[in-house]
Amino acid sequence: MLSVSAGGGHVRAAEALRAHAATHPAGIEATHLDVMDVVSSGFRALYTDLYVDLVNNQPALWSYLYQKTDEASPRSLAQRIRRAVERLNCRALHAYIRRHAPDAIICTHFLPAELLSRELRQGNLHVPVWVQVTDFDLHRMWLVPGMRGYFAANDEVAWRMVERGLSADAVHVSGIPVMPAFGLPPDRKACAAEIGLDPGRQTFLMMAGAAGLGGLDALAARLLRVASDFQLIALAGRNESMLDALRAVAKAHPARLFPQGFTHRVERLMACTDLVITKPGGLTTSECLAMGVPMIVNSPIPGQEERNADYLLEQGVALKAIDAAALEYRIRLLLEHPGHLDAMRRRIVPLGRPHAARVVLDTVLAADSPDGIDARA
Repeated sequence: MLSVSAGGGHVRAAEALRAHAATHPAGIEATHLDVMDVVSSGFRALYTDLYVDLVNNQPALWSYLYQKTDEASPRSLAQRIRRAVERLNCRALHAYIRRHAPDAIICTHFLPAELLSRELRQGNLHVPVWVQVTDFDLHRMWLVPGMRGYFAANDEVAWRMVERGLSADAVHVSGIPVMPAFGLPPDRKACAAEIGLDPGRQTFLMMAGAAGLGGLDALAARLLRVASDFQLIALAGRNESMLDALRAVAKAHPARLFPQGFTHRVERLMACTDLVITKPGGLTTSECLAMGVPMIVNSPIPGQEERNADYLLEQGVALKAIDAAALEYRIRLLLEHPGHLDAMRRRIVPLGRPHAARVVLDTVLAADSPDGIDARA
């Protein structure tokens, strides 16, 4: 599994594939490499730090670049120069692949796929390479020639892949891989007891990405002023100062606000939640869909996250809040009309793909098994 830590979703998708491989009945030995771990520090800063800086501080510029690169021909001078720079900085990747001698490679980011495409074309690599798209959108950079196959988040993304020239036989609708825990929702009462929640009261989970609307502490204080009996979980991640601020707010609202720091067990928080307030990243929203939890999405990154938000809104499983006032309005709306939330929850059922990673692995194994034997049998 090859990923790139430009945002967390690509890495989490690869980790989900690795986790499912560990328990696969075929006995898969899987490793995961973040390609940024084997490049120069300068290239890593350019590729990941610049991306984070653009989406956080220059969203209009990032939106422009996203659109322009989607429209650009792969044969344009700018695209050829970009790929040449990438090749010069990623030579260690090829040594890593030779050392591990894999039977198959799955890329959860287009960068390693592009690098390996050239090696395949020149006859320096003889391993099937697959590409897993990690958003409910399709950017041209994901359409890398020479791949054994491509995995799409939904039917529309798959259709757009074929529309842009890929063979229909090479395109598979899998969903976006999520960790196994999201396919086995834990008991609400048990999860609620772990953090002192009342499992019978309506509960909302506000994730760190919601900070795009302002500080989580200020948002929590604003929502808790709404005259209704609901509980609020606020996930501050690794932001210790924000966690302290949330704890101060919680003292003024006993048994209503439950601040949480970084956790590897988000599924246990989602299990006792009726609604998640979050940025519309491909992995986070796929986790919510897998758990059957409706969303209010906010502050999407221009480009891919805007398209993710569009998809969720079109399917009727999410609302969108453009600012703190809009978030409060939507919370009030759902509290006053609980049927809206029930309807969103019902519409999620056919959209969740908790076993996407297993579909990907089964497809890869079946394609490379002797005599075309289906590895799922």
